[in-house]
Amino acid sequence: MAKSVPGGWNPKHWVNLVPTGLGEVKPHHFREMFRAAWENRDQLGYAWRILRDGCCDGCALGTTGMKDWTMPGTHLCMIRLNLLRMNTMPALDHTLLEDISRLEGKSGRELRNLGRLPYPMVRRKGEKGFRRITWDEALDLAAERIRRTDPERIAFYLTSRGLTNEVYFVANKVARFLGTNHIDNAARLCHAPSTVALKKAIGYGATTISYSDWIGTDLLILVGTNLANNQPVATKYIYYAKKAGTRVIVVNPYKEEGLERYWIPSVTESALFGTRIMDEFFQIGTGGDAAFFNGALKHLVETGKLNDSFIREHTAGFEEVRRFVSELPWEELEKSSGTTREEMRRFAEIYADANSSVTVWSMGVTQHRNGTNNVLSIANLALALGRIGKPHSGLCPIRGHSGVQGGAEMGAAPDSYGMDRPVNEETAKAIGKLWGFPVPDKPGMKASSMIQAAHGGKLDVLYSIGGNFLETLPDPQYVREAIARVPLRIHQDIVLNPQMLVEPGDPEGLVLLLPGRTRYETPGGVTETTTERRVIFSPEIPGPRIGETRTEWEIPMQIAERVHPDRAHLIHFDNTAQIREDISRTVPAYDGIQRLREKGDNFQWGGPLLCEGYKFNTPDGRARFHIARLPEESLPEGRFILSTRRGKQFNSIVWGEHDSLTGAKRDEIFFSRQDANRLGLKEGDPVLLRSESGEYRGRVKIARIRPGNLQVHWPEGNVLIPYERFDPDSGEPDYNAVVEAIPLRNEETGGETEADDAPASATGS
Repeated sequence: MAKSVPGGWNPKHWVNLVPTGLGEVKPHHFREMFRAAWENRDQLGYAWRILRDGCCDGCALGTTGMKDWTMPGTHLCMIRLNLLRMNTMPALDHTLLEDISRLEGKSGRELRNLGRLPYPMVRRKGEKGFRRITWDEALDLAAERIRRTDPERIAFYLTSRGLTNEVYFVANKVARFLGTNHIDNAARLCHAPSTVALKKAIGYGATTISYSDWIGTDLLILVGTNLANNQPVATKYIYYAKKAGTRVIVVNPYKEEGLERYWIPSVTESALFGTRIMDEFFQIGTGGDAAFFNGALKHLVETGKLNDSFIREHTAGFEEVRRFVSELPWEELEKSSGTTREEMRRFAEIYADANSSVTVWSMGVTQHRNGTNNVLSIANLALALGRIGKPHSGLCPIRGHSGVQGGAEMGAAPDSYGMDRPVNEETAKAIGKLWGFPVPDKPGMKASSMIQAAHGGKLDVLYSIGGNFLETLPDPQYVREAIARVPLRIHQDIVLNPQMLVEPGDPEGLVLLLPGRTRYETPGGVTETTTERRVIFSPEIPGPRIGETRTEWEIPMQIAERVHPDRAHLIHFDNTAQIREDISRTVPAYDGIQRLREKGDNFQWGGPLLCEGYKFNTPDGRARFHIARLPEESLPEGRFILSTRRGKQFNSIVWGEHDSLTGAKRDEIFFSRQDANRLGLKEGDPVLLRSESGEYRGRVKIARIRPGNLQVHWPEGNVLIPYERFDPDSGEPDYNAVVEAIPLRNEETGGETEADDAPASATGS
């Protein structure tokens, strides 16, 4: 049930009196809505049915149709409308793939806009392109190669592009059926540190609250996130939270325009006059999270503003953490956090004075070599005041993909057969007995390690369901070399992407394109799991079906059946209802998924409030404090710490060159005014960034970013990010780099340059 929210308009929350924000740098929602309708004009009926009846395939807030369980009214955003065309577009002309030279140099957006993949296709080493084949040929080719391959040289990777729990689970079972634990999903590139840290702290790798807990909490703390861009309907939740008296605190290196103010199109008051979102802003340096939150905890320890009874009765490990933060010098915390002790103390006082708080974070916290420690520092602070397990208080690692929460919970992970089913000898025996075939009992490779294995010639089969490592991982040149060295690549997807076009380098190299169907095209319906742990049923939507596409769960199952035909019955499912029955047996927390059959059917594993009554999922029922160590890196004199950001895009799917929230173009590099002045740069000047792995040329954008920090758009900036830098606890890539900034010749005035050999845009070393 959606939560009742306060009514009435409140001018103190308005941005200004200018109707609809005329003249402001902001999204033009209504214009974009008309554009989306025009884009889908050939399938308006189908598009409407998807919006009306389907579960959103955008971010992980979760809907049934255009309603949710948090607030009354419409739940619809431009992310969903932009994604709509991927569900309604016609098939591409498959003959375009017969000569790859015609497609080389096209961006991911250009390839995607060619249309849906309609038929199975194959390309061999030395061939100039792909040729169409039958499904029998494709399945036999894949099965024959896999059958003669050592399972230790086979890997599966699943993205979160609209994938459902059923697809993840079948892929999990297929991988183990084939004898490998080398399976991973897109969470490895985003919230893996959150999962690891929260499991250490509370025994669950998920958010502890419901979205409705935002509305009425005293404090909503946003860390390393930009909700207005990535989960825009969350700004509507914040609108109602502020009406209920919630204060919003933002902790970030960059003062995001969309977190300062936003115009929410489905709320008349906000659509007309905008909504001021943040009440307090704390500006830290890139990667300064662990130091900042350790500093806040240090102040609470020094002032005695702790929940001693909660710590004593419901936690363990606090004394070690107390000693650790007490011994941290303020000077070290200031240097590491990028802010002052006064700011850390001010934040701690606001936090302690509140009776409830919800902390929300995203990639700005996790995509670091120190990502797990960053999340542990957030968890420690919440535990110090008992802010987990009670209404309007908790931790929320907000997810960016509709399918990503369910990925690891369904067992599409190298160290898990499913939630609370860790890979080890004991669990392997239990799973083997349940499934009727033996499963490997040693943890497999994480996604990042798969690419390293491929680069070293140690991977023979890479089965990608969705996914585009070439644009999502650091150091694209290294990734391209690795992908080319895999003898058999299977790309199962709905559209083209650049990774598919990489020519196989192995003498027996083979690339298969297997066309899948979307969630809305799946007979029997499917389910997804949202950030708030809500498992939602999404029905099949009547409409056109593309070429010879097959449902995404069927394809890996049918390959596995041909690899071991004598055991095919052990891996076979007739429909998605049977898959959900198997999920309920394998993953006890998902008991109830087998009863989801109609639009709107749902349940929330763990209940609305995880750890309610301070009952934690640990052997002794106590939460655990863990030392959150500071990063060891230091910034050389004259260098910058660079991080990546999102523009007008949904994850790696870029929609446009201009970000309507910031006004930035995709080649613009965010500089503080102080740093730009020091280098003699002004708005729009060309500049070269150079790191140990590559170079990138762009133009200066003067921005409200912490001095010493730069930001570039992702994935274009990946050329600057070294590959072999990961969070050791989770395997999360470190999407940051130390760079040199070199002013370039002004191309219009013909002035002098300090780097005459500058590249056109980006190069890898």
